[in-house]
Amino acid sequence: MKMIVAVIKPSRLDAVLEAVTEAGASGLTVTEVRGYGRQRGKTEVYRGAEYEVKLLPKVKLEIAVPADIVDAVVEAVARTANTGKIGDGKVFVMDLEQALRIRTGDRDASAIAG
Repeated sequence: MKMIVAVIKPSRLDAVLEAVTEAGASGLTVTEVRGYGRQRGKTEVYRGAEYEVKLLPKVKLEIAVPADIVDAVVEAVARTANTGKIGDGKVFVMDLEQALRIRTGDRDASAIAG
């Protein structure tokens, strides 16, 4: 089992959710977060005053999947989150040692299956 963590632009969320589901993921968690990478924020003007926004709004997806569909899910995220502009995001893949479905007591692969 693997845990895929993706940080993407909020505007791409709906497209990514659809693609990830089609790739075989049976569920995920979405969190609104703020951060920066190479872009280091941006400067905006509000009512004539210029100010710097250092942390930009992003969306963090956490997706637990069986090892055999990791590549398909990662590719789906990368393809649909890509706008070709700075700030598109990152995808991280980590080993997932254990999973437990609290309601039924199912463990590991059966706990993350739809």
